[in-house]
Amino acid sequence: MATAKELAGNTVDNTVVGPSILISGRLTGDEDLTVRGRVEGELTLSRTLIVEPSGVVKANVAVKNAIVSGVVVGNINATESVELTHEGRMVGDIRAPRVIIVDGASFRGRVDMGDVEPGRLPAERPAVTRPQAVTRPTVRPGATPPRPPTPTATPPRT
Repeated sequence: MATAKELAGNTVDNTVVGPSILISGRLTGDEDLTVRGRVEGELTLSRTLIVEPSGVVKANVAVKNAIVSGVVVGNINATESVELTHEGRMVGDIRAPRVIIVDGASFRGRVDMGDVEPGRLPAERPAVTRPQAVTRPTVRPGATPPRPPTPTATPPRT
């Protein structure tokens, strides 16, 4: 897997969200994006998202590749790969054909390594119905609980 520096390199096709920048809303693009600040909302890229250690992304993300060294809260759909580095922290679901979670990374969510359609934003996680608490009959102190009926013996057939 290429490192963030190799992918970002000195290419012209790389946008950087600086450490003092907050972007809120829908962000789309056809180049790499390096996040050192904050991005909130919805993020769709045809290339690579790099979240540096100072970066925070609170968004549903659809990208080609994602390298997370900062914080991501939201789901990531990637057509190629998602990598959580040892500094990376993520809460949300990952859907990508290739997922790398390095020792030391923090992750809470689900991983689906099936194929992903390009540009498709992750769907919200469906609500999980939790079982209702089981109530048990109360027994008064000193009272003996009722006993189940004992089966009566039937006379043998002759």
